[in-house]
Amino acid sequence: MTAARLVARCVRGLEQAVAAEILQSELSTVTRLGHREVHFHTLRAGPWAVGPATADDVFLLAARGPDIGPGREGLPGLAELAGEADLDDLLRSRRRYGGAGAVTGVEVSASFLGGRNFNRHDAEDAVGRVLAHRLGVGYHSRRTGLAPPGGHTGWRLTLDGTRATLMLRITDRPLHRRAYKRRSLAGTLHPPVAAAMARMADLRPGLTVLDPCCGAGTLLIEAASHQPEALLRGFDLSPDAVRATRENAGALPVTVGRADAGRLPLPDGGADRVLCNPPWGGQVTAGGLLASSPERWWAELRRVLAPGGTAVLLLPGAADIAAGIRWGLVPAHVQRVRVSGAQPFIARFTAPGRP
Repeated sequence: MTAARLVARCVRGLEQAVAAEILQSELSTVTRLGHREVHFHTLRAGPWAVGPATADDVFLLAARGPDIGPGREGLPGLAELAGEADLDDLLRSRRRYGGAGAVTGVEVSASFLGGRNFNRHDAEDAVGRVLAHRLGVGYHSRRTGLAPPGGHTGWRLTLDGTRATLMLRITDRPLHRRAYKRRSLAGTLHPPVAAAMARMADLRPGLTVLDPCCGAGTLLIEAASHQPEALLRGFDLSPDAVRATRENAGALPVTVGRADAGRLPLPDGGADRVLCNPPWGGQVTAGGLLASSPERWWAELRRVLAPGGTAVLLLPGAADIAAGIRWGLVPAHVQRVRVSGAQPFIARFTAPGRP
């Protein structure tokens, strides 16, 4: 079997995390890192190829050519790109890597860097109509604003200023839409970001992993998927958040209860790892003891984190990293990401002392 050419799409800033996860497979080779993309080859057929937890989605590379530039006159070049794709081989590969065999329709999502004299729907239609004609199926234009009918194959087109890349999604829906997400709340963390944070925390069997503001449980559930033998504990002031975490976690080994993040029911040094997206007032406003004194969050984190322990936090700005340093935590790694238009930092801190 020849190696398939695959592309993992991800949140900006997680390209290295996705590449590291892919390389854990001895049968996979990363060939290029780009803007929100990791290109790789793999000989390992089956669902693994479409499952890097830190990726938003994984596609088969269908065709590549030069970027068509900013003008509308370049749109026919996208139609030519769609005409070059080896559709029979792509559909065979899609089935081999766990995707559906039947094709009942086509839908295309496009994105580009830089200013253009056309919109993304123009680019999508230029590609989608050619693909649908070649496959003998219908085309669903995203310019209608309506969701595509079930069974339509998902295609992705990107223009990065140098290359035009056309890709075919392997699965029926994007990977970031986790099956466990039965309940969602305001401020729910994007699952691939949570997965990257969990992997950054060096989780090990038997360690106590805490999320003091667990919301709908995304961080704990991604941590359980990565290291199911850890002791996973979550707290939240909101009863609805506690219920949401329990519903989403299902049978996973996650213990959750109601508590104020400013006064946790844990002994000093009771957590080996802390994973958290604190409520700093973006989509979720701090309540309880934190409403009047945000510094209590840091004080309580410092109290419960064991000597030599690790905290991986999603923080909105550099001032928040400085706050962690003021409380005696040592920054070991800082990574800026782009999520829903914001640009927070994933920060890994260690607590002084021996583990």
